[in-house]
Amino acid sequence: MQEGFLTSWLQELSRTEMDEEHIALYPFASEVSAYVESLGVSLESLLNSPAFRRSRARGMERVMQSIEGEIEKSLTKDESWLLSETLSYPFAQILVACIDDQLFTKRYALKEAEAALKWLEKESTDFLLEFGEDFGIQAEAEELHFSMHFADYIRFSSSIREPIWKLTNRQLKSGMVVVTKKDFVRLLQEAIKERIEKSFPAPKIPSEISSFCAPYVAEIKDHFEIHKKKFGATDFGAVEPELFPPCISHALANVQGGVNLAHSMRFAMTSFLLSVGMSVDEILNLFNVSPDFDAETTLYQIEHIAGATGNIYKPPACDTMRTYGNCIGRDRLCEKINHPLAYYEKKLYLKNREKEKGKEKQEEEERGKEKQEEKRKGKTRRKVKGKEKA
Repeated sequence: MQEGFLTSWLQELSRTEMDEEHIALYPFASEVSAYVESLGVSLESLLNSPAFRRSRARGMERVMQSIEGEIEKSLTKDESWLLSETLSYPFAQILVACIDDQLFTKRYALKEAEAALKWLEKESTDFLLEFGEDFGIQAEAEELHFSMHFADYIRFSSSIREPIWKLTNRQLKSGMVVVTKKDFVRLLQEAIKERIEKSFPAPKIPSEISSFCAPYVAEIKDHFEIHKKKFGATDFGAVEPELFPPCISHALANVQGGVNLAHSMRFAMTSFLLSVGMSVDEILNLFNVSPDFDAETTLYQIEHIAGATGNIYKPPACDTMRTYGNCIGRDRLCEKINHPLAYYEKKLYLKNREKEKGKEKQEEEERGKEKQEEKRKGKTRRKVKGKEKA
């Protein structure tokens, strides 16, 4: 079966514009998605067939590597390897979908994009321009730099926190932003990350697929919990203010009510919000109702905390918050943690666990309904057979 499939795979490959190396390196490209669909590999075959055992092993490996720090890719001219590398991506996506954790999804998307970055840096200018077109990026190449439409630049640079990426710090000509090749590739990384993130959450996964993937998922979750505390601030996922600790919620309520915060509380709140994923501009907008609001000064302070001078500041621990009188409205969870970020992380964990329990309960109820339906059909069939005998 493997040899026969390799033959048909090579025939399909000859019809694509991307060569086999690029297909294996950039499996999230639109052309690759269409190409994989054209192979006609059923989901059942990918999950169960011995012919795709290597693809499943590699899919599991790339998910585990995303947790450990880096998804490793090395090119081999071996046709079997190229096929398994290409099909490992959809299997990895199935595993991530089964885990159904926003924090994990963002982590996986980031690491896939970072792995692609290393190879994109080696690509030709023509390839990069074509690759950018796949993500809707209008760009041109002129000698040692690229020019791209300012709307595309804003779209993909907005999630990068360093001040140098602000549009005001870039050269703009007739609506086109001038960037180096290195910066253009960095923006492609953001485009890849966005595409992978938007591919989740996947539609409801059938119970038989969840059951098949359960051993993989259990191992991944255990590994993820061990490594999670090592991750940076960008791995918290979408910001969820309702999960903030009481001290930060109280500070936010005061800011939005036009109350001036003490300098120590301003620093604590700003550093916390940056750590959980809010952008400089989003935080600036929170402060614009303060009675002494000065946009230029406030922006400077936020960017300074965010690392404009090379030192990224972290929010103070609970002991420090208490020392400055900023620990307000402690709840039961506060008694078990020692840092505002630990509070937020714990709340996220509890929310995701409840979500998972609800999903498992729903799947269990659906399996019960399926069994009841099978019993009903069985009784009907027996009645029909009984009448036929009579």
